[in-house]
Amino acid sequence: MKGQELPPVTIRRHPERGHYDAETIHAIIDAAPYCHVAVVRDGMPLVLPTFHVRIASDIFIHGAVATGFFQELAEGSPVAVAVTLLDGWVLARSWFNHSANYRSVVVFGRPREVVDTNEKQRVFEAFAHKVVPGRWQDARQPSERELRTTRMFAIPIDHAAAKVRSGPPADDADDLGRNTWAGVVPTKLVLGEPVPDPGQSPSIPFPAYLTEWLKRAQSES
Repeated sequence: MKGQELPPVTIRRHPERGHYDAETIHAIIDAAPYCHVAVVRDGMPLVLPTFHVRIASDIFIHGAVATGFFQELAEGSPVAVAVTLLDGWVLARSWFNHSANYRSVVVFGRPREVVDTNEKQRVFEAFAHKVVPGRWQDARQPSERELRTTRMFAIPIDHAAAKVRSGPPADDADDLGRNTWAGVVPTKLVLGEPVPDPGQSPSIPFPAYLTEWLKRAQSES
């Protein structure tokens, strides 16, 4: 398995929804807050939900050194990475034609372990920027011990495909005259009102970068 050629990624079901260009694939990966990584351990599938960040043409994931899941990654076993963004529930006139508007990506790749300390720091900074731009400079950055106790892997985005559905329901012609409401209910991930840590000093001001981040997120929602 470790030496096998990675399979081509081809959308077979609704191939018209398939996208193979890096711009579409990278945009979906960047917009997704987390991913799922799948490996095979002792003949059984194993899936780990985890946070990720993309740098150039690699997806990076990280976790504690003791994470057993990472053993397969360190051995070079191929993995599958999936991200999905739900954009809306599609309500059709028949239950069979109900669907969802979504953007998704599946990546097949062989992980590369990140062992260089400087590269680890750059990836941690990219993670911080993805979560909240400006947070890296405000919070304490990882110590040498924290870097040593963190394992990190890069998964190349060489074998990947995106699948996207958008638009209204695709009802059968015979159902178009039904007296049933049909359409799309948009769904979005939204940010709530920040809740301060009760243990911090009340004199600590709310950071300007958080204010800007929340404004930008609200304007995009």
